[in-house]
Amino acid sequence: MANYGKLPASAKLHPKPFKAHIDEEKLQAMKTLLKLSPIGPAVFENTSKDQGESLVTGKERRYGMRRDWLIDAKEHWLGSFDWRKHEDHINSFPQFTVPVTGDDGVTIDVHFMALFSENPDAVPIGFFHGWPGSFLEFLGIFGILKERYSPKDLPYHVIAPSLPGYTYSSGPPVDADYSVVKAAELMHKVMVGIGFESGYLAQGGDIGSSIARHLAANYDACRGMHLNAYFTGPPKDEEKAKQMDDFERKVMARGGAWRETGMAYAMEHSTRTGTIGLALSSSPLALLAWIGEKFLEWTDDDPPLEEILESVTLYWLTDTFPRCIYPYRGMFAGNRPPLVYVGKPSGYSLFPKELVPVPRSWAAATANIVSYAQHQKGGHFAAMEQPAALLADVEEWVPKAWHGSAVPEESGSAKGNAGGAPKM
Repeated sequence: MANYGKLPASAKLHPKPFKAHIDEEKLQAMKTLLKLSPIGPAVFENTSKDQGESLVTGKERRYGMRRDWLIDAKEHWLGSFDWRKHEDHINSFPQFTVPVTGDDGVTIDVHFMALFSENPDAVPIGFFHGWPGSFLEFLGIFGILKERYSPKDLPYHVIAPSLPGYTYSSGPPVDADYSVVKAAELMHKVMVGIGFESGYLAQGGDIGSSIARHLAANYDACRGMHLNAYFTGPPKDEEKAKQMDDFERKVMARGGAWRETGMAYAMEHSTRTGTIGLALSSSPLALLAWIGEKFLEWTDDDPPLEEILESVTLYWLTDTFPRCIYPYRGMFAGNRPPLVYVGKPSGYSLFPKELVPVPRSWAAATANIVSYAQHQKGGHFAAMEQPAALLADVEEWVPKAWHGSAVPEESGSAKGNAGGAPKM
């Protein structure tokens, strides 16, 4: 059997091999709660026939979750869904846990999935997930790489950590503040500690894009970033701000509709973080309604039900939700620092159903874009929805970033207007 689990000899941290396994007692407790969870009554807003189309997707979810979908999902979850099969698939990829202490003195047990190469020229790439995702978003990409390459000729080391508070990683402290910046600092320590002190690359979407940007902007070892979500407003130069093709103009209009009708969840996460964390920890069905809506609304085509249930089940069984929404806290307070221009070689993949899409010209105002691709299919969960397309973009960007990582003079200085789009 091919061994993708051999860490580089230069690793200074000593991760322990990890296998996903939930005790049967906890699994049965979830099923009991699910059986006892009632489906709310039929009302105008949750009936598929009269609800109307979403202004963002055109799907019949103008006011959110449909009652008929939730009924069918509950029945499938109880009668057909087999978590053990999903665990087996997860465990087909090497995984590890390692305690890492941040600059703030807080130690987090970090979980990560990885494919390590025996190729001495392999390029290390960290893949960073967002909310309501997890390392599961990258199973497709990792699967393609396993099929395509053996450990001897794999051209990359690929690492997908679970951010602090997500799934199998331990959570932030309960007696101190935590932030995306602190999480990013920890991710850097992971990448360097497992053997990539001489350099690595970072890829991300959603919260993962903020992680990747922080790494590229602040650490010499991170030689470049590739994002499928650029959270930035228009450049100060009005002419550059208007530079967009027909495709970009179309997706920008959709993004504007999402800002108008799809931000309620973020306001709740930001301003009543404790309340929503406790509320959704009371019922797996409630968690499915809240997170399932996002997987249905934020994608191009509805994902398979099994895929949605896999993510929601993992969230429930690992108590992820209340531990993981700290990045949203205070995001509407207006006190975010301006974006720092990233002069290192950066890539950008624009998918048509991304929530907050921006044209290349806007992205170029905050990063040195050396690789750019537009896609006709795909949404906010690009790695999950279109793994082959995103991987192809990353593979096109890697040699430009790895072999051309000289940092222009403007790197490290504020450039462009960082306002406008909300930070995820």
